[in-house]
Amino acid sequence: MQDNDLIVKESWIKKNWKWFLALAIVFLLLLAVILSSTSQKGISDLASAYNDHSLHEKAIDLANTNKEVQEIIGKINPIDKLAILEGNAIYSNNNNTVSLSIRITGAKKNGKLDIDAVKKGSEWHYTKIIVRTKKPKEEIIVVDK
Repeated sequence: MQDNDLIVKESWIKKNWKWFLALAIVFLLLLAVILSSTSQKGISDLASAYNDHSLHEKAIDLANTNKEVQEIIGKINPIDKLAILEGNAIYSNNNNTVSLSIRITGAKKNGKLDIDAVKKGSEWHYTKIIVRTKKPKEEIIVVDK
């Protein structure tokens, strides 16, 4: 038997596991810092939109009164909680101005509802409500002030 037959070569990770572990930890820490600094505001904005039912409910009521929305989308169903969490919300001006985009389901078609609103007192006043569809790509302006 020869000595060379018994030598088993170690893999790169086995030889360099300390370096690999250190780099992995540094990478995860950097990723955590970047994600926490950039998404903190976005998470709080989505939470605010999630809790403010009147914001999107009134916008849907207004959209449902639009003839073009009725012809293309049909009656828009109430928003489920997941649709808000999947959407985008940006609050500004001490949470008195909002830009919100959420998915909607209609009787005929699905789409997106874009809302821009300003809070005066305890009520939202809409500056823009737009309903968008993909196939075919259409944009229905419900409110544009």
